[in-house]
Order: sequence, then C-alpha cells, then structure tokens
Amino acid sequence: MTDPILLRELQIDDADVNKAFEEAFGQAPDEQSLEELFTGTFDMFQPGSILSGHIVRIEGGNAIIDVGLKSEGIVPLNEWSDPSSVDIHDEVEVWLEAVESDGGIIKLSKNRADRARAWERILNAAEEGDVVKGRVSRKIKGGLLVDIGVPVFLPASQVDIRRTGDAGEYLGREIEAKILKIDPERRNIVISRRRLLEEVRETAKKSLMAEIQVGQRRKGVVKNIADFGVFVDLGGIDGLLHITDMSWDRINHPSEMVRPEQDIEIVVLNVDKEKEKIALGLKQKSEDPWSRIDEKYPVGSRIQGEVVNVVNYGIFVKLEPGVEGLVHISEMSWTRRVNHPSEMVKPNDMVEVVVLDINRDKKEISLGMKQAEENPWTKVAEKYPPNTIVEGTVRNLTNYGAFIEIEEGIDGLLHVTDMSWTKKVSHPSEVLKKGDQVRCVVLAVDEDKQRIALGLKQLSEDPWLRAIPERYLPGQIVQGKVTKITNFGVFVELEPGLEGLLHISELADEKIDDPHNVVKVGEDLEVKILRVDPAERKIGLSKKRADWAGDQEGQPEAGPERRRELRGGLEGPGIGAGRSQLIDQTEYLRNANREQEDNDE
Repeated sequence: MTDPILLRELQIDDADVNKAFEEAFGQAPDEQSLEELFTGTFDMFQPGSILSGHIVRIEGGNAIIDVGLKSEGIVPLNEWSDPSSVDIHDEVEVWLEAVESDGGIIKLSKNRADRARAWERILNAAEEGDVVKGRVSRKIKGGLLVDIGVPVFLPASQVDIRRTGDAGEYLGREIEAKILKIDPERRNIVISRRRLLEEVRETAKKSLMAEIQVGQRRKGVVKNIADFGVFVDLGGIDGLLHITDMSWDRINHPSEMVRPEQDIEIVVLNVDKEKEKIALGLKQKSEDPWSRIDEKYPVGSRIQGEVVNVVNYGIFVKLEPGVEGLVHISEMSWTRRVNHPSEMVKPNDMVEVVVLDINRDKKEISLGMKQAEENPWTKVAEKYPPNTIVEGTVRNLTNYGAFIEIEEGIDGLLHVTDMSWTKKVSHPSEVLKKGDQVRCVVLAVDEDKQRIALGLKQLSEDPWLRAIPERYLPGQIVQGKVTKITNFGVFVELEPGLEGLLHISELADEKIDDPHNVVKVGEDLEVKILRVDPAERKIGLSKKRADWAGDQEGQPEAGPERRRELRGGLEGPGIGAGRSQLIDQTEYLRNANREQEDNDE
C-alpha cells in the first residue's frame, strides 16, 4: 500500500479521491459484492455476478441476450463502443444487476461487467509505483480521469511539474504516469504524471550536468517567460536566458522574441554545478556587432539612423540592430539653442548623423547631427567683419549684457560696458528690453568659440575724445546734481550720463568727516572744475573753490593774475606770480592725487 505520508506530501486526501470517483461514476457497489467478485465465492446466478451469453436479436436500440436463464436480458446498444459492430450470435459478458420476480425481467449491464473484468486485470497486474499509460478522458473537480483500462484519478497538482493553468488542455492526450495508490475496496486508483516526470527529469539532470560545457549550443524548450528573462528546459534542468542576452538589439520584454513551449537553440554561457544553475544566451549565436565597430563606422563617416529614444540630454540613434549612438543636445544644431531634443526630432524619425567618437570597450558612440550640415559660423567672419553696422532683436538679457539675434540662429553679445560711453550701466535692462530692435557695431568675431562681440556706444564718437574736454575746462564753475554720497566724496551729475567726483577735501574749507552733513542726494550744487582726464574718464570737482569765486562777487575786479588764481591757476604762473597762486596749484595737485588714490581703492 502507498505510504500515507507520501500522499499527504502530494496533497492527496482519501476523501477527495472517493468524492471525485463518486461524482464521476455514482455510488460504488457495496464491498460485499466486490469481495465476492474478486474471490469467486458468489453464486453465478445471483445479482452482482458476471454471466456469459450471446445476442439472440436486436430490437429498438437494445441487444437481447440469452444468459441461460428462463428469461432473456436486455442491454442498450450504447454500452458498446461501436454499436454498429454489434451482431446476432456475438458472445458477450454481462453483469447481472437484478432478476425481477414479476414477469421474470432480467437487468443486465455490459459496462459494469467490462469494468469488473478490467479491475481484475489491473489488480492482478499492477502495483503501486508501476508506470501505466492511458488517455485523458474527462475533467472533473480536482483533476482528470485517465482511462488505463479502468478510470483512474489524476489530481491537478500531479499533472505536471509546474502547476497547469487549465488541466482541460490534456483532454484526449495519451499520457504516462505512476501509480500512487490502489484501493480495491473503493475501486480507486490515484496516479501522478508529475512524479514520473520528476524521476525522469532527475536522471536526465544528472546526465546533463555531467556533460554540459560553456560555449555549447543546445536545444531547449521555453517553459516560463518573466520580465527579466526566459526559463528554458534543457531536458532535466532549466536554464535562465536573461533578457540582456536575448538580442544585441534593444527589446522591452522577452515575449517579443519567444513564446511558451517554443523550441529554441541557445548557447551555454555559464554553469554552476554546485547550485545547479545554468546561464544561457541567444544573441551569442551571432557576431557581436561591436567587434568590428571601428571598421564599419570610422570617425567622420556620415550615416543614416533611426531615433529610438529621446531624453533630456540628447537622443539615441540606432545605426543597426544592437548598435546605438548618442547625439548630445549640444551637437544637434550649429545655431539653434535647443532646450529639449524633442523640439527637433521624435522617436522613429530617420536622421543623418556624423560619427564623432567611438569607445568600443564601453560600447559607446558619440554622434553629431549638426556636423552633417554646413557650419554657418565659417562664413560669419566673412559676412560680418569688424565695424559692420547690423540690426537685430534683443533675444535675451543677462547680468553682463544682451544677446542680439542678427540673423536666424546667429546671436551677438552686447556687453554692458559697450552700451554707453558715459553712463555706468549696472544691468542691460537700464538701456534695453527683450524684443527691442537695435542697431549695433560688430567689434569682433571668434569663429572657434562661435561668438560675436557687438557695441552700441561705438555708433557714436567717444565724447571723451573731444566733446567733454572741449565743453568742460579746468577752472569753469558749473551747475550739477548730487547723485551719490560716499565716505570719500560726492558724485555730481553734470549732464545725463556724465558725472564728476567732488572729493571730501573739496567740500569746504574746514575738515569734513561725513559728506552727508554737508550735501544731500538730489541737491543742486555749484562746483568748480579742477581737472578733466580723458584717459581715465574722470572729472575732478571742487565746491569750496566755487564758493571762493562766489565770495569775490561785488569786490573790485581782479587783475589777470588774480583771475588766473581764481580759475585754479591751470594756465601756468606768469611773471611775478604770487605765493597764493603757487599754493592754489599745489593744493589742486594734492587733491587730484588723493582723488585718484580713492578711486583706485
């Protein structure tokens, strides 16, 4: 008898088996009739006995059979597998079900006699652990019925090594299985196809592990498909075919290349005999396309490719199956500022590219789209030589200047220092705004760095060359407005964009510690020009000297020498120049030097 522990391990319960048989065939005969059948101790004309007879006639779908009793018995023709083959005088064994006293009607069954004889043969010939062969005849709750001469039960858990999704797929198939349990009292036989497969597989696995070698090509069957790869039955053990070893080309899922139960040929990549793990490869059957990449795609070659992926930093272009290159966003256009690659291409687009660099070890190719076109910057220097006047649109403002588009894709930089000769521009927004049309002068073109330097102030002559020195002479007294107060002096605007420095020592005759105590921002002042320095672009001013000049109003008219003294003495000492004139000139030079030092600080 079968070990009950084994049945529990296989999750087979006696009650479930009995229930399955009862659902399939109805209630089993009582144990006494079975015992009599198999021991041969019963009376041959008692119900439950097997009788021999012959067909005497066929009437209305029934065979009339003479079994040697006073009356004849009836068996429906559908109890034969082929009713058309039934003929008069055929010998047949039947099961005596009952003899009814009133009328002497005899009830017979050919099916029950056939099953009883089959059970005799099975019980005499088969034992638990034997391998039997049969055809799957029916699907019932919990498994399948298999006809091996008598119907036997194949639990769903024992159909295959892996749990099957639908056991009904086996209907009509001829299978081999191992007998797990025989119960003659209940006419139950439980078989396991899984146990037979496991034993066969274990033998095959030992043989396979003894002979398998890395590099071999072997045939297998796809058994399971997962996101990360495919399990292939090699005949005794499953090997893993990882998704990265399926194709040199990019694939998203293994199901794109294989299907369940498909026969495939693979290459053995690695064998771990201790852990019984085998790594397989499919792409290794063909040459690695990167092995001769330098020959196929030399640097500088121009080729067509398909856009397969678009990312923030560029696009991936497939040159052939298994070979992709990256076009960085900076290599997409000579002139256009690309914020995202999707502005220029989309997946599946065909693009022309140039090979820029190859790293065979890392399997990386750098490609360029713009290199497939003529570089417009090669003609920029020729088209826009220095001193060319151009018109453009303010495209963008930064802290250090404005970018002016002078033609599509060609921008020039107008630096803040080139916006005004006289005004100190802290931010370009003080002069321009985005979208403004502006005329500029080309100052320089750097073809290698792809830069154009533009100037706005260069459209007019530098006022420090002639205009300012001619308009503002040392010794003049002029009006101005305080724009800024510092610890070393006061800046006074003489005209829009032009300022002079009133040093703290030139505010008053007495010593001033804080200029804020003397003047305020926005206050109008009368100042005297001490010096005009075109090279340094500075004008030195004095308030106290202007005050001195004001004090002379109403006094007798001064002579030429005194007038030269009041103008700061910058015309030079004449004959007989007085000591005051020399003091005036010395103080001027000292103040001018102090102003220079403060500015340098």
